[in-house]
Amino acid sequence: MFDVYRNDKRDLLVLSKGSAIPVLCSSNKWRKSKKRVFRVSDEIRSAVQRQGYYVRSLRATKKGMI
Repeated sequence: MFDVYRNDKRDLLVLSKGSAIPVLCSSNKWRKSKKRVFRVSDEIRSAVQRQGYYVRSLRATKKGMI
């Protein structure tokens, strides 16, 4: 299972269950998602195994808004 966190900038942080938030990401205020996540994509799973976490921005790009 995985823990999913969000911050005010609409960034997404995925960690393996019970892991601490990495120092790199600790400067932002992360809120834990209330939903449980059992399955994630292969890309996210491999990044969590390799790095211990996965971060992605969910912000809309200016290019997509025009």
